[in-house]
Amino acid sequence: MFPAFLHLRSRRVVVVGGGPVAASKLEALLAAGADVTVVAPEVRPEIDAAGVRIVRRPFQDADLDGAWWVVAAAPHAVNKQVLAAAEARRVFVNAVDDPEHATAYLGGVVRRDGVTVAISTDGRAPALAGLLREAFDAFLPRDLERWLTAADAARRAWKADSVPMERRRPRLLETLNQLYETDQPGFGAARVALVGAGPGDPRLWTVRAVRLLKEADLVLYDALVDVDALRRVTPARCFSVGKRARRDSMPQETIHRLMIRAAKQRKRVVRLKGGDPFVFGRGGEEALALAAAGIPFEVVPGVTTAIAAPELAGIPVTHRGIASGFLVLAGHTSEAVDHTLNAIKPNTISIVIMMGVGARADLASRLVAHGWSAETPAAIVCSASMPDAWTWTGPLERVGAATPPDGAAGVLVIGEVVRLREELAAPKQEAEAEPRRREVSYGRSR
Repeated sequence: MFPAFLHLRSRRVVVVGGGPVAASKLEALLAAGADVTVVAPEVRPEIDAAGVRIVRRPFQDADLDGAWWVVAAAPHAVNKQVLAAAEARRVFVNAVDDPEHATAYLGGVVRRDGVTVAISTDGRAPALAGLLREAFDAFLPRDLERWLTAADAARRAWKADSVPMERRRPRLLETLNQLYETDQPGFGAARVALVGAGPGDPRLWTVRAVRLLKEADLVLYDALVDVDALRRVTPARCFSVGKRARRDSMPQETIHRLMIRAAKQRKRVVRLKGGDPFVFGRGGEEALALAAAGIPFEVVPGVTTAIAAPELAGIPVTHRGIASGFLVLAGHTSEAVDHTLNAIKPNTISIVIMMGVGARADLASRLVAHGWSAETPAAIVCSASMPDAWTWTGPLERVGAATPPDGAAGVLVIGEVVRLREELAAPKQEAEAEPRRREVSYGRSR
């Protein structure tokens, strides 16, 4: 086969056939600006609505007079007649799924930003051409328009300077690489971005996070990420690699290998993590693994749940005259909690415990054992920023008796700052205008 791309604008193209196959060929022909005539005894409604010239009768050889291109989408016997008429007029025929009566073959086509890639199997395996088209579509860079603009400008300059053809390709590679060496938006020189997704609501994603997601080829996301919102933002392949308590999850080392392998294949990877990547998100481990493998990466901060969850529940973690600092702990490591509590004076700062809802009774007992008052105000905040957000407040000694939604992720907040929640609550009339969250305050429904 001799590959070629045709200018069909204002040129006569004849489509023989009025069924669904013929209808499927019209969009590309009309997009190319062709002057299309459809010949068939009957045509489908979408052909009628396409605004093309329609000849409602069986095909006649003279229908090809003056044609530049012919699409035969009719029964086998009619396609045979079309081929004979086209041969006599030296016109190429694309016989759809009928290679015996074709002199031109169309395959899978990828069009993006002025670049067209066409794949042909000589008419033998159209489905394979379709699969290859999908592969090329995934492989092509998302910022191809920048490549095309840079290459076009470079070609004009080289042509004016009489740069020999054999010297242009190496120069073009240098030109394209410079696009990522300057301060450009998007991934730049990085291949992997460790991105914080905040406490849950996709409206809290940063502008930088959204830009990187739009340009990504692969996204590895955590369990608490809003998947529907993610797929609306990015065309990338998305895989869940999140970890949830008491559930099977992907080993951390496997996540490292996935990121490194994809980056070495020159894919742009986003590791989308709940909260902030470096606050109990194992982002540091992932950054070290990437650095050890020589993979360029960047870290995009997110709104950490340690601050966002209390804040969204109306609890400031610091407040003048009440708490001048706060401590963030991981609640699933009891020995580490004990070690840290030994180093601080009870009831002097706010404590936020992440990943501790399941161990809340044990954690409350440990705090009391370390000298914290049993009456210390405490809160449990689950699904912060989400429609099913749930908050409980009460004394520390009753934290274990609280009943948060089964399986919900949340944080514990301990300290006098919890008392401010009532004072900071919105007026009743404003609260009634908003969707009501499920809340429990000192055992009473609110």
